[in-house]
Amino acid sequence: MKSDPSLSSLRLAVLLGGLAMFGPFSIDTIFPAFPQMGAQLGADKLAMQQTISVYLLTYAAMSLVHGPLSDALGRKRVILAGLFVFLLASIGCALSTDMTTLLLFRALQGLSAGVGFIVGRAVIRDVYQGDDAQRLMSQVSMIFGIAPAIAPIIGGWLLGWGRWPLIFWFLTAFSAALLLAVSLWLPETHPAPARLKVPPRHLLRDYFAIVANSRFQRLALAGSLSFGGLFLYIASAPAFVMDLLGLNERQFAWLFMPAIGGMVLGAFLSGRAAGRISGTRLSAIGFSCMGVGALCNVGYNALATEITVPWAVLPLSLAGLGVALVFPILTLSILDMYPRQRGAASSLQAFSNLLINAIIAGLLSPLVSHHGLHLAIASASFVLLGWLFWRWEMRNSRYKPQCPGDVASMEPTGQL
Repeated sequence: MKSDPSLSSLRLAVLLGGLAMFGPFSIDTIFPAFPQMGAQLGADKLAMQQTISVYLLTYAAMSLVHGPLSDALGRKRVILAGLFVFLLASIGCALSTDMTTLLLFRALQGLSAGVGFIVGRAVIRDVYQGDDAQRLMSQVSMIFGIAPAIAPIIGGWLLGWGRWPLIFWFLTAFSAALLLAVSLWLPETHPAPARLKVPPRHLLRDYFAIVANSRFQRLALAGSLSFGGLFLYIASAPAFVMDLLGLNERQFAWLFMPAIGGMVLGAFLSGRAAGRISGTRLSAIGFSCMGVGALCNVGYNALATEITVPWAVLPLSLAGLGVALVFPILTLSILDMYPRQRGAASSLQAFSNLLINAIIAGLLSPLVSHHGLHLAIASASFVLLGWLFWRWEMRNSRYKPQCPGDVASMEPTGQL
């Protein structure tokens, strides 16, 4: 589908950025409330961590469905349904009086929260091609990148005005505003003639075919693992900010502003580089930034007797910069491999990312978040693994990630 001149790219970027934001908002706004929630609900730190891992697990599971549903039913209809379910789940979280009920509604939030991010990426590829798609993806990434930075700050402010349920009432209001905005301003970018009527068995066949594609595996894991190095700090935010750095619930910006500032800058540079710097070169620069940041982070934590701001968080800005340079290239490359199944490809890439994030939040973070050096080494290990998968792709496949405008360079064997 060609670019629609009647559709403002800025309006579309704001809408899709907003849709991508309410997923991170669901995670990060509640971080400052962990001590208050745990005291009221009788939950320790490990139990509170499960409010994140349960959310991510259901998010990951449903991510396999959102994309194909939008391929078959249309993008807008699926987004509206997801927003409505998320709104109801947020109300349920706000009214919860025990940990079991809260976890159930957090799971329901996870089932619906991914619809904006996953389907939104397919919308971009429906409407724009080549360098224009990379520019819009970068604009959305810039807006999306703001969410983890401002969410804990908003959470801290809300705690100053009331109790922790106020955070979930905020999420209710935010999802209601998005529901109205999508209803009024988001066009249907996947018209009926282009939709796929896929029986479940055919959908499973397509999924297996995508997963079995070694190029997809390398590109998806390169992105998911490298982002995992940064996400480990996001998942460990309560312990890192309040326990290791000795800050309070209103000072989460010390962690999130450098990391997200780097992501926003990287997204801006990625958009400016579209059509000027090859995807291979841009990816190499991004991984170099992540590598330098990881080495500085490990070195500081190994040498410092006590970690303090700003030195403990500055390396994360390089990690965020590198992630934002690499991710649009890898994402659009995967979507270009499956032009008729962009929803399914987007879902599987998101599933890979979310599954790794859920493991990090539920299993790894509680093990390493008690010591700064352990966090730094674990984060650097993810960056190294992501880079190794990217190098594997460079060395073992004729395909090398170009700027997404160079669609002709895609191998036909990459399509179903």
